[in-house]
Amino acid sequence: MMYRKVLRNGMTVVLKERENGVVCVAFAVRFGAINETLDNKGIAHFIEHMLYKGTPSRDARKISMEIERNGGELNGFTSEQITAFWCKMPSKHVDVALDVLSDMVKNPLFDEKELNKEREVIFQEMKLYQDNPRYHVLNKIKSLLYKQPFGAPIIGSKKSMNSNSRIRLKEMFDEVYNPKNMILCVVGDANFEKLCDFAEKNFTNVGMKVKYPPIKTSSGSKIEKRKSIDQANLVFAYHIPKPDNKLYYAAYVLNMLMAGGMSSRLFSEIREKRNLAYAVKGSTSNEKDYSFNQIYVGTTPQSVQKVKSLILEEFKKVNKNLDLDELNQVKEQITGNYLISQEDSQEVMMNLLGYEISGNAKDMEKFIENIKNVKLSDVKKLAKIKKYSFFALVPE
Repeated sequence: MMYRKVLRNGMTVVLKERENGVVCVAFAVRFGAINETLDNKGIAHFIEHMLYKGTPSRDARKISMEIERNGGELNGFTSEQITAFWCKMPSKHVDVALDVLSDMVKNPLFDEKELNKEREVIFQEMKLYQDNPRYHVLNKIKSLLYKQPFGAPIIGSKKSMNSNSRIRLKEMFDEVYNPKNMILCVVGDANFEKLCDFAEKNFTNVGMKVKYPPIKTSSGSKIEKRKSIDQANLVFAYHIPKPDNKLYYAAYVLNMLMAGGMSSRLFSEIREKRNLAYAVKGSTSNEKDYSFNQIYVGTTPQSVQKVKSLILEEFKKVNKNLDLDELNQVKEQITGNYLISQEDSQEVMMNLLGYEISGNAKDMEKFIENIKNVKLSDVKKLAKIKKYSFFALVPE
């Protein structure tokens, strides 16, 4: 059973019931990198890090200990349109999860010393993404798909992060972190009325509701050279309809058809037939105000243009020869993958938050129906790629 309610204080509470002895709890804020300028890029992610560093009643170690010593896991994430703080633990400790997470999102210290230390941690995180070729190309493709500031990395730059002072973080936190912008999302064995009662009593209705600024799309191609790597890493990406458009699900099917597993067209064409790559993987990135499909391939430097041509050729073939039998097979694959994903309460929580940001968490229950309703003509139509972006990192 799924429950959803918008409380008097403005907070949205979502519960997906399960009787398996485990509960996944998240407090999320409708705020992310989309709300940033180039000058303060990375501030949403920086605030996320700092909320784990202590409150007046808990230091960083106590925050983690209260969750982990009760058998739980603690983590968080920052995306374009949401920042979330979550834990997974035995359901008998749901009150601990609520108490610790609510303290974090209400009472962070933003200690100056800890803030400066954490900035250095984020600089190391930047290097991690830079040094990993796959992370690097997946970050870079976004800068071709969208104009600045949205096209800039969520983590920000060294320049913008150095300008994100304690005063700036505290001002942004005070403006954004209020119940009007918050979602309490729970998956597992919990009581919905008790969750609502907790959220009403512990969060007061103050502050303004966050608005998402408009995004400007773009397209482009770029090849970057780097020393000390042997493999070429490339990404082919294109804009698709947003989640509130019925054609979004046709685009989702198209992505699975092209690069969703070992039976996909591009895996067969690039790896199995020609042995040009080990990894051929497709994915869809989206939230309320943006959506795109991307295909990642790791190949030899001399095969970059060949792989790109094969991708474009295969899209043309889809428009010509995709039939109902193949379409229905892909739909069955997506439906099966979705049902398997429902075993993981963390995965369900992430999906619920995504649907809530896009409109209503309860819409997740229509996923299989929406996939089944995808029309052959719509998939073929979307396969006529008019504009795309392409980024490759190749050995120098």
